[in-house]
Amino acid sequence: MRRVFRMAFGLLVLLSTTAIGRASEGPVYVVDVEGMVDNVLVQYIERAIREAEAADAAAIVFRINTFGGLVAAADQIRQLILDTPLPTVAFVDRNAASAGALIAYACDRIVMAPGASMGAATVVEGTTGEAAPDKYQSYMRGLMRATAEANGRDPRIAEAMVDPDVAIEGLVPAGKVLTLSAREALELGVADALAASVEEALQVLGYGPHPVVAFAQTGTERVLRVLASPVLQTLFLLMMLGGLYFELQTPGVGVPGLIALAGALLFFAPNYLSGLVEFWEVLLFLVGVGLLLVELLVIPGFGIAGIAGILFMLAGLLAALIGNVGLSFPSAREIGRAIATLTSALILLGVGIAVLGRYLPRTRRFQELVLGTGLSRTQGYTAAATEVQLTGKRGRAVTPLRPAGVVEIDGRRYDVVASGQFVPAGTPVEVVRVQGSRIEVRPLLEAEHQTS
Repeated sequence: MRRVFRMAFGLLVLLSTTAIGRASEGPVYVVDVEGMVDNVLVQYIERAIREAEAADAAAIVFRINTFGGLVAAADQIRQLILDTPLPTVAFVDRNAASAGALIAYACDRIVMAPGASMGAATVVEGTTGEAAPDKYQSYMRGLMRATAEANGRDPRIAEAMVDPDVAIEGLVPAGKVLTLSAREALELGVADALAASVEEALQVLGYGPHPVVAFAQTGTERVLRVLASPVLQTLFLLMMLGGLYFELQTPGVGVPGLIALAGALLFFAPNYLSGLVEFWEVLLFLVGVGLLLVELLVIPGFGIAGIAGILFMLAGLLAALIGNVGLSFPSAREIGRAIATLTSALILLGVGIAVLGRYLPRTRRFQELVLGTGLSRTQGYTAAATEVQLTGKRGRAVTPLRPAGVVEIDGRRYDVVASGQFVPAGTPVEVVRVQGSRIEVRPLLEAEHQTS
């Protein structure tokens, strides 16, 4: 009997929706809700709703495929959907988990694709995936219950998606979080219809004749969401720390410093704009950088300012890796995992520096770019042509040697230096030492010259 009543109620809903759809001649906006639910998604959906309202749209269809994200961002999206006067439809393409379930519940109508699922809205902690403390669960329960009631759905089913202690006979036992398949959602009145695609859902709901507008993200929004991916964020963290290390080895503002700056911008900017990093965490990191610059440029050496700067920077990075809200931090286990992540990054950086320091100088490319530590004569490096064979040779001073001058030996002239005395022009001389381009001579007595 209950099932018959729910099916009749669903049919009534579809009829009323059809009437609403025919009341407006405007287009139907299709808005994708994919990936992580974050602040960038909030901005995108807010733009879509404003544009749809300005165009007097017949309806807005939110095509949902997400495993969730930030509760605060999901709550903002929920409120935007509830506040719009336009009819709203949630088309669950594959998954509407966690925050995605809340967004779906906020819509006037829910249509699910066969094989799609919806539920599992328990709040979890960032990287661990473990259930957050009860105060977060209580808040999410309240959001789900209020949203379900706002659109005439059973609030107990919505609460069971969050709280494992909520048991519903014949549906979910205590200790389990509720997740509904498309068929189950339809039978329970959570979903209003099943459809294989958005186009089919529009036909079922009576919006078939209306033009469809696929609302796209801006290039900036797409870039921000890509840059916030975990793999790229790890790379940016290593760029920042590695560039900073090499910059400290070569004081001044050079290429390593610019790499560190680029890494910091790419690490913090997407996360801040997405709501994953708080303003005070960025400020803490910048204070650390400022103290380090003071140590390098104002008070050279390595003292209190330098140590404090490094500590502030590490504290800012650590806080950025923790899924906190304001100054409200999660469990000690979550903080411990963030510390382990930062420590692993520092160890990986140390290993990378050690490997590069050992093997990079041996590569041909590196040797072409960097001057060696020594340029010895045995390697063929000389400052000028040497005349080692002149040692012991005798000649005559062409100019006075004061003590430098010119002598002639075997018909060739050489620039020489006398050994600490004045030698008049025409005086016989003997080469006593050749060092690089320096040829040192001594004057000969007339008797010595004649015996030669």
